[in-house]
Amino acid sequence: MSVSSPPTTRTGFPDLGRFWTAANVLTLFRAALIGPIAVLVYRGESFGWIMGLILFAIATDFLDGKIARWSGTVSEWGKVLDPTADKLAAAAVTLALVLRPAELGPALPVWFVACVILRDTVIAVGGLIQTRKLGYVMMSLWSGKVAVTALAITILAALMRADLPVLMACIWTTTVLLAYSLVRYLHRFALVMRLGPAVPVDDRDRIVTERLPENVQEEDGVTS
Repeated sequence: MSVSSPPTTRTGFPDLGRFWTAANVLTLFRAALIGPIAVLVYRGESFGWIMGLILFAIATDFLDGKIARWSGTVSEWGKVLDPTADKLAAAAVTLALVLRPAELGPALPVWFVACVILRDTVIAVGGLIQTRKLGYVMMSLWSGKVAVTALAITILAALMRADLPVLMACIWTTTVLLAYSLVRYLHRFALVMRLGPAVPVDDRDRIVTERLPENVQEEDGVTS
């Protein structure tokens, strides 16, 4: 099911559609798992329990978009809730890995976690400004999805107490990908803001995608 494009002259925060749908509830449930996972990581609890909850959260991340399509309840809320839950999870778990006692395993460096939180904050604030200016929510970029995947691998390496050279390789690779994705988001932000709300949505998408090929528009209107 495709979502019709919003009016091109519309500004201000848009009507995001129905909030209480099965897909959105599933996303909220994933967000509710963030606290327990972060606590388990901080306390160095059973790796099996931690991975079980993480895998369950990943499953909900995969299913929420599928359920929205199957039930015909795709809405703009999916673009807001899904990345927000991902950013909160990244911040909470990386922070737990910084603060946990050294005897529980290798900790992530403070500067790395600061980079993660700063990058997500800049993207979130930029997204709010864009939404207010254009009247609709922009999709995620593939560079951002790749960076988040690399971050998940780094977190997994820390949880598995990887050797220091392996962990540092993960950290630096992830840092580079996070920085690159931030640059790409800022590039798109400047381009979209320069085009403004008067440009027809289809023309805007074509122009942005020509300059940022990773700006793939998903037909269901839900980020994965």
